[in-house]
Amino acid sequence: MALKMGATEVDIVLSVGKFLEGRYQECFDEISEIKATCGAHHLKVILETGLLKTAENIWKASILSMAAGCDFIKTSTGKIAVNATPEATFVMCNAIKVWKEKAGIKMGYKPAGGVSTTDEAVQHFTLVKEILGEEWLNNEWFRFGASRLANNLLSSIVGKETKHF
Repeated sequence: MALKMGATEVDIVLSVGKFLEGRYQECFDEISEIKATCGAHHLKVILETGLLKTAENIWKASILSMAAGCDFIKTSTGKIAVNATPEATFVMCNAIKVWKEKAGIKMGYKPAGGVSTTDEAVQHFTLVKEILGEEWLNNEWFRFGASRLANNLLSSIVGKETKHF
């Protein structure tokens, strides 16, 4: 329905409950089916890394989502207590790097939720740059999902509090 109304990208949330119960095939099938519906349009899978809790789970969910055909993996909806963390970015970017090396498919990354200060943004930016390389540092492959971040970054750049967005 979203695509019929003009959407060019679709975000979905990984079925975290099923994933944590070990129902990986069901999660894979859900993502694959939605990607088939999306066709050439981007599909972003939100992992809700704060609910996955461990690096191992974040790694598995990243690989599962990429294998199922998504175009981007995203940390969080921003609606839970723990959202985008440097640890999650480290794990997810390494999964993307391995995926690119083994499958030959480049994957987008979006830290979302909880990234609101310049320092936090720089942490995530630096991890992406160091793990994935400068070729990821554009809006085609790397985006922040943080509504409060834009004004805070602008304030840091101009040296005074700025409310533009």
